[in-house]
Amino acid sequence: MTDQDVLTVLGLTGTHEAVYRAMRSRETWGKAELAAHLGLDTDEVGRALDALFELRLMRRSLGDDGDGGDGGDGEGDGDDGDAGALSAVGPQEGLQALLDRQHEELLRQQERILERQRVLGKMVRHLSDERTGREHADAERIIGLDAVQRRLARLADEAAREVLTFMPGGAQSAPALLAARRNDTRLLARGVVTRTIGLDVIRADGPTLEHARWLTDQGAEFRTVPSLPPRMILVDRAAALVPLDPADTRRGALYLTHPGVVASLLDLFDQVWNRSTPLGADTDAPPGGLTDTERDLLQLIGQGLTDEAAAARLHISPRTSRRMMAALMERLGARSRFEAGLRAAQRGWL
Repeated sequence: MTDQDVLTVLGLTGTHEAVYRAMRSRETWGKAELAAHLGLDTDEVGRALDALFELRLMRRSLGDDGDGGDGGDGEGDGDDGDAGALSAVGPQEGLQALLDRQHEELLRQQERILERQRVLGKMVRHLSDERTGREHADAERIIGLDAVQRRLARLADEAAREVLTFMPGGAQSAPALLAARRNDTRLLARGVVTRTIGLDVIRADGPTLEHARWLTDQGAEFRTVPSLPPRMILVDRAAALVPLDPADTRRGALYLTHPGVVASLLDLFDQVWNRSTPLGADTDAPPGGLTDTERDLLQLIGQGLTDEAAAARLHISPRTSRRMMAALMERLGARSRFEAGLRAAQRGWL
């Protein structure tokens, strides 16, 4: 893996790369000298240095303010007219620092998710508390598994834009998978965006994994995580279905339309989604390497192109582009597209 490979994956612009390479060979230069050498103005150089600092491709020099650390936010580096307070690090070192930072952020995100789950659990328990002796206008109790299945079928017919689902519990029963496929077929036929998050352990269960791959083949998105909050279904960002008792889902469900509760549940879903691993649908990928199309796709995504723009460049459909990217992220164990590019470069695939 060459320095150029890593710089490409990091998505550097031409200006960023030029400033970085100049700093690697002329570490004592200030911004004025860099600007003169590169034919840029000092503001452009300052912005590039700030961006490189954020990417961990620059760090404060050991002699800067006597602290030798990587700390600081990079702000102000463009104000003193001197780039010599920063020094360039090798691309590989910067790549590892980025991965370490992403790992730390995932741990912090997990803590936020657990706290949000605790708060939402209290809210849902309050709304579903049968001891109140009254119904809430924005919370309807649905008693019994059969009634829940009927409501799910109705929601599959009524959903217009999006259905988001937590699927905890690991391996799913055959009747549950059959019911889910019937509902999902109706949703996907109408072009409803369908996103599901299951547990990592389903990758070892044949029937459940087959269902997940069927979903991705139909254009749905499926991801997994090591652990999940209780089961939840969000419809059109306006309603939610959660179990009355997470320990016994056969008791029934609570149908929620309170905007505050739904917004909080959506936020919880987004947080879990962002730390989950996509389920790749491609089975023909070569072991231990990339096809030419996969390599080009990773590089285009690393440069900031959308799925649609990357697909157009590669003369493939956006759906194929999304499936390829999901498969690559699964193979690389990456939680984001950016991390997938970094890990591919780290393995020498680019």
